[in-house]
This record gives sequence, C-alpha cells and structure tokens, in this order.
Amino acid sequence: MTEIDIGIKKDDRLKIAEGLKSLLADSYTLYLQTHNFHWNVTGVQFRELHLMFEEHYTELATAVDDIAERIRTLDVAAPGTYKEFARLSSIKEVEGVPSSGEMVELLIKGHEQVVRTSREVLKLAQAADDESTASLVSDRMVIHEKTAWMLRATRK
Repeated sequence: MTEIDIGIKKDDRLKIAEGLKSLLADSYTLYLQTHNFHWNVTGVQFRELHLMFEEHYTELATAVDDIAERIRTLDVAAPGTYKEFARLSSIKEVEGVPSSGEMVELLIKGHEQVVRTSREVLKLAQAADDESTASLVSDRMVIHEKTAWMLRATRK
C-alpha cells in the first residue's frame, strides 16, 4: 500500500476493501451464473427470460468494474481470479443446467445474497465515514432488491 490521505484511516480502508472484495466476488459469481442461464434457458418463458437475463448480466458487468475500481481507489488490490472469487463468494456455482424455474429461484437467492453482503459493507463504510463506498453499495442494494422482485414476479 502506498500512503494516501483521503480522510479514511488505513485500518478502515483495509476493512472496507475486504468487504468490497466479498461484494465483488458475489457480484462476479452472480454475473457468471446469469450469463450461463442466459445461454442455456429453455421453455415457455424462453424469450422473456433470455432477454431479462441479458439485461441483468450486462448491468452486472458494469457493476463488477465499479466495485473493483473502488477497491483500487482504497489502495488495495482487487481480486480477479476464479479461485479468489470462489473463496470469497457466498454464492456457490451451479452444477449442470437447471430448469428455467430453478434458474429464476437461484438468481433470486443470488441477488438477495448480494443485498445481504452489501448491507455488511455499508455498515463498515458508514462507520468510517466513507460516503463514496456507502453510495456505491447503497446503489447496488437498490438494483439487486429490484431485480430480485422482478424475478419473483416471473414465478407461475
């Protein structure tokens, strides 16, 4: 770490960055899962889900970049390997190709997990008066809460 002075203590920056690493890992794992489901969804809701999943993974692609850049802004290296993401993520990989209904359920759980991870990072950011991280994480929570709601609405 280099010496930086952005008004956040070094120990707080490290704690926040560790939380953001988990958020990045959850977000990247959810991105991969969503992209996989976009490619492999079948069934009567194919078109609707195929297009919805594309919207979701496109949004997540931007999000992971924003989260990684915030980690770097705090002067910490961002994780960037499958091995690191697997270790840090609370979202587990899916074996095989689930049914479209199972895909929706897995994605709901994934988005809800990202919200829970975000809440933990938000606490750290607020305690350190890190408004930039708090804003980023709060915005992520809104998106994932809304996405989970939209996915729940597709249930039959």
